[in-house]
This record gives sequence, structure tokens and C-alpha cells, in this order.
Amino acid sequence: MSKFLKGTLVLMAAMFITKILGFVNRIVIARLIGEEGVGLYMMVFPTFILVVTLTQLGLPVAISRSIAAAEARGDTAKMKRILAVSLSITISLSLLFTPALLLLAPYLSEVLFTDPRTYYPLAAITPAIPIIAVSSVLRGYFQGRQNMKPAAYSQIIEQVVRIGLIALFTKEMLPYGIEFAAAGAMAAAAAGELISLLYLLLMFRFNKTFLLRRRFFRAIRNGKETAKELFEVAIPSTGSRMIGSLAWFFEPIVVTHSLAIAGVTAVVATKEYGVLTGYALPVMFLPSFVTLALSTSLVPAVSEAYAKKQHQLLEHRIQEALRFCLVTGGISVLILFLYAEPLMQFMYHSSNGARFITLMAPFFLFYYYQGPLQAVLQALNLANAAMINSLIGAVVKLSVIFIFASQPQFGIYGAALGMAASILLVTLLHLATVFKKISISVDVRQYVKFLLVLAVSYFISRSLNHMWLNGLSSSLYLAAGALITSFCYLCISILCGLVTKQDLSRLPFIKK
Repeated sequence: MSKFLKGTLVLMAAMFITKILGFVNRIVIARLIGEEGVGLYMMVFPTFILVVTLTQLGLPVAISRSIAAAEARGDTAKMKRILAVSLSITISLSLLFTPALLLLAPYLSEVLFTDPRTYYPLAAITPAIPIIAVSSVLRGYFQGRQNMKPAAYSQIIEQVVRIGLIALFTKEMLPYGIEFAAAGAMAAAAAGELISLLYLLLMFRFNKTFLLRRRFFRAIRNGKETAKELFEVAIPSTGSRMIGSLAWFFEPIVVTHSLAIAGVTAVVATKEYGVLTGYALPVMFLPSFVTLALSTSLVPAVSEAYAKKQHQLLEHRIQEALRFCLVTGGISVLILFLYAEPLMQFMYHSSNGARFITLMAPFFLFYYYQGPLQAVLQALNLANAAMINSLIGAVVKLSVIFIFASQPQFGIYGAALGMAASILLVTLLHLATVFKKISISVDVRQYVKFLLVLAVSYFISRSLNHMWLNGLSSSLYLAAGALITSFCYLCISILCGLVTKQDLSRLPFIKK
């Protein structure tokens, strides 16, 4: 089994476990602090992510690429310089942005978010910034060496610690108010990041091929060329991510102000935003563990094939990754669309977010495509193009949100429409950019087969559910229905040739 395939499998399994644990975490939060508390949590989280993006400066992807190239040459001195320079940059930036965020927190909460209660969760999560700065460098190092286990396991450890502490922290803080309970949830997240970092440091100590502490500052002083090399990849890469983070930062601000124009109060707006982003979106993001695993593995794998001018291998890896996303994304969208209400009822004891899932689920098929395409663009040195595509998508998203959410007849649905429009547009732009850079054949028959499989599976599942599952409880209906739909989808995919016998005998559909 190839190193690429092994890494993808490890990441896929770990990300699936991480997603499930993340769901447990969100379920605990939702049941303890309710829709309003989740709204406070989700309103400040984009600000935290924006500051983390500024701190990382796109270095994890650049580190992964540079470490992979240095290891291929056996240049351990270069690997040491990469780590030393990266750590010095991220630590310095974290020491700058962490106190800045604490100082700006009162202004952000009262003026931009229009809800002073958001100050407490924002202040609680701020100490995690320098922790994430260091851990992101170490993850980039391990991924560059195509050793996915430390990064994967660290994410699982983070979620386990977070779940273990979140119930304790939120219960202790809840008597003081919803805002303090939301702050307790954020503090549990910061503790999880700390334990995750300690694990990464331990793994680095056991797996390193050089002594990082020896002549560390000398490596920094001699690392001007290394820094230049890293920034050539990091700056365009972080530009794309920065646009996404900025759009996410402005998203709750635009939503709350637009809803205020529509006559919705701040408390109600916080609840509605919490249901959309804290209840519905995480359910739709769950299947993306597949695309995240592929994206992380594709960057060094595609970079290697492109550098060696192995165009056949390059196209094969891209085509198989996209086909895998198509097949897995299809069943995910079907289950989300058909079982939105029992799914939400099972997870949160509330079906309130189901309305957003049925509206947005079809668009998320394009989202499952977006991650691998973004990774391919980075590997092909097209980060600038990806950044422009992301910028266009961000502008469209915020514009659609403002136009529709400010109308009373749309309200919070305007925010959902803006997110869906952005996903569709950015994915299509990424796909067009990849096709323009490298000649990849398009198998139209494959996409026709996919649409046929999707349509037939949908109608058969609805008919069988109506005949066999009426009268069952919500949980049983969800379990039996998802099983029926998955079985129908797989059988029809095999009959149509979308999934082959070779695919079934050799997961995950990608070979080197």
C-alpha cells in the first residue's frame, strides 16, 4: 500500500472520529445552553478563526510542501531551518494578536455583534491562539513527511479532552448566565488545544531526525532564503484562507444588522443564527471528513507528480479524488435531504434546524468537491487564482445575505441562500481554474450516471420508507431509512458502473 494511500486512510478514519466527537461536543453544548447560548458561541467563533488565520499566515501548507521537498533530497538542515523560521514567525504573530484581540473584545461585542454578552466567550477562547500557532507548525511538519498519524491523533485527543471538560465547565458557569456558560464551552476548547499540542510535541520528540534546540537561533538567522521560500507559498495560500476568514468574520455582523433592518431583535437574531450555524451547518459539514482527508493528502502527492512531470499520474490522482467525492457526497446529500427532521431531532432533541438542511443540502454536493479542488490549486502553484475565486465567492455571499436577510419575507433564510450561492460559485470557479491549468478529460457519462443514481435512489427510498417505515419513532425511522437509502444507492451505483468491483475490493478508490 502506497504512502499516499496509507496517509489518506489514516486521516480519513481520524477525521471521521473527530467529526463524530465534534458532534457529541455540539450536542452537549446545545442541550446545556440552548439555541441562544449556541448563537453566542457561533457569533464569536469566526473572529477567533480570523485571528488564528492571521497568526498562521498560511504557513502550514507551505511547511508541508517545503518539508516534503527537503526530505526527498535528504536535507535535514533545511528541514530544521523550515521549522525554526516557521515557529519564530507564528509565535511572534500570536504574541501580537492575542493581546490585541483581548483589547478589542469590548468594542467587537457591543458595536459589531450588537450583543454585549459575546464578550465573555470571546475572552475565554483568546488564550488558545498561541497554542494553535505552534501546533499548526508541527502538523505541517508531519504532513510534509506524509506521516499523518500525529496530526490525526492530536485532533482526536483535542475533541476527547474538550468533551470531557465542556459539560463540567458549562454546568459550573450556567448559574451565572448563558454568556458565562458559552465562555465555559470556549474555555474547554482552549484546554483541548493545549493537550493536543503537548501530544504533538511528544511525537515530534520521538520522531525527529535532528535536534531542533541545537543552534535554533542560528537556524533562524540563516533562514532568510527559507523564509522567502515559505512566504512564496504561504502568502497566496493565506490570502485565500484570509478571504474566507474575513467573510466568516463579517457574516454574523451582516446577518445581525440585516435582520435588525427586517425588524428582528438582537436576541432573536442570535437564536436564529445559532440554529443555522450551530445546529444545521455542522450536520451538513459532517461528511466533509472524506474531502478533508483527501485535501490534506493531495497537496504533497499532486505537488510531487507535477514536479516530476508525471501527467498521467497527476490526472489519475485528481480524477479519482473527485470521483470519490462525487460518490460519497451523493449519498450524504440524499440522507441529509430525506432525513433532515429525524436527524436533527435525534441529535439536538429539536427539529428547528431541519428547514435549513432541506434548503441547503443539494448545494453541499459542491462543497464536498471544493476541498480537493482547493488542494489541487495549491499544489499546482495556483494559490493566487484560488484566492481570487474565494474573494468573488465572499463578496457574493455577503451581498446575497444583506439583500435577502434584510427583507422580512426572507429573514434568516437570506443568510442560508447567501452561503449556498457562495459554495456553488467558488466550486465552479475552482473547477474551471484547474481545467484551464492542466488538460483533464471530462467523462460526461460519469456525471449522467451519477444524476441517474441520485434520482432513482431518491424515489425508491421515498417509496420504501412510505410503505415500510410509517409509524416508527423518529430514531428508528432515521436508522432504518438511512440504511435503506445507502443500500439502494450502492446497488444502483454498481449497476450503473459508477462504483466498480475494483473500487469495492480496494478502498479508498485511489492508487498510486
